[in-house]
Amino acid sequence: MRSWIWTLILLSAAVALALAVHDHGGNVIIVAQPWRLELSLPLAVVLALVAFVALHWLLRLLRWMGNSPDRLRAWRGRRAQRRDVELLERGWINVLEGRYVQAEKDLSSLLARTRSADRKVLAGLSAARALHLLGEYARRDQTLQLAQEGAGQDGRLRQAVDTVTAEMLLDQNRAQEALDLLEPLQDASSRFLHATRLLLRAHRQLGHADRVYALTRLLLRRSAIDETQARLFICESAAQRLDAVDAAGWNALWGDLTADERLTPLVALAGARAQARLGHPAEAARILEAALNRQLDDRLLRAYALCDAEQARQRLGHAELWLKSHPDHAGLLAALGQLCLAAQLWGQGAHYLERSLALRADIHIHALLGNLHDALGHPDQALRHWRQACEAADAELPPIQRPLPAADTRGDPQFLQGLRETARPSADAPVAVSGAYLLDAVDESLETVPAPAAPPSAPRPPSSASEDDYFDTAPIPGVDMSLTSDRSGQK
Repeated sequence: MRSWIWTLILLSAAVALALAVHDHGGNVIIVAQPWRLELSLPLAVVLALVAFVALHWLLRLLRWMGNSPDRLRAWRGRRAQRRDVELLERGWINVLEGRYVQAEKDLSSLLARTRSADRKVLAGLSAARALHLLGEYARRDQTLQLAQEGAGQDGRLRQAVDTVTAEMLLDQNRAQEALDLLEPLQDASSRFLHATRLLLRAHRQLGHADRVYALTRLLLRRSAIDETQARLFICESAAQRLDAVDAAGWNALWGDLTADERLTPLVALAGARAQARLGHPAEAARILEAALNRQLDDRLLRAYALCDAEQARQRLGHAELWLKSHPDHAGLLAALGQLCLAAQLWGQGAHYLERSLALRADIHIHALLGNLHDALGHPDQALRHWRQACEAADAELPPIQRPLPAADTRGDPQFLQGLRETARPSADAPVAVSGAYLLDAVDESLETVPAPAAPPSAPRPPSSASEDDYFDTAPIPGVDMSLTSDRSGQK
């Protein structure tokens, strides 16, 4: 459409020029001694226009020829850039597809040939990622060093190198080294959310509960972390902080938690332990009761049942209220039985424990029943339940085996020397005895027992081998040979 418009414009201009020239019939005389040139006015105008256009294109041609080196350099730069981008794209695609060897080859080639700082850093970090996934950590560190050198003094590129390096170090559980790289990236505004997440991961590996708690709160406010994961991190770090809290810091720490967080089993257990450690068993019971009112957790029930006789009856009343709404809860019945044992209500405790055992047989219930029968003076029943507790815990009891025959140690001077230093056998002990027998009864008589001389061997025919060459005919220690079938036959 545009070409048609220009065609119409040119045709209109030609018609207008023809009409203008038709009405002006003057002449143009050009005198250049000794020449005299006379032209019509239309022809002169046309020649002037043609000369102007020719001169214009001639000047443009000269300029184009003069700019050929720059244009050639720009063309080569565009071609190199296109090749670099193709290598970078192919390398990243190979990394995403899991072809790490080919990806490392392409990206290392790009790292060696490119002149762009951005592409050098990107190629180095991508190649380092491929080598990291291949497990070649030495070459990965060398590639990261090249990327760091390529970044130079560019703060943005250096931050990218530090972030990727820290993430790889965290994969190797080298949290302290990663923390040294990430700390400078954490500013007051916390604009680098990915670096903040990596910083949270490093502090979790190092067990810094205070920093984990603060960073998780920060990421949760900025919606940069999953709520379920953040809740888990907050509860874990809060429990660790509660385990180390003192009386002065209790109010600040417990008041910073939300009502929902205080009712989680992990936080409630840690809070109850802290209050019990600080000497406030009633406050510990209140914390556990608030959490148990929400959910009957076995861990909370066992912690609630651990108390002295003074607290047992009061806690027993609260637990019986829960039993009305949960009559078949095995853990609650076991906790009631344990509270009855603490309050010395033997009959009621046996009733609750038997009901719990009918619902679920585990090591805790059997152990409680064993303790109950032991307190009542029923050793057989107590022993039976304790054995069942071991079986429930998959305890591997050592099998009962017959002892091995005693070794013949009469000719071993080292054994006798060690025997003199550790034990003294009795006069009734046999010459060849086991180590277990020597620890029971000892005497000084063995110190004077000489090593028996070897019995003289009977002459053998030189031409054939006897059975003594293949069988040991030495007397067996501790065995009376007169009672064997051979000796009895000789008699």
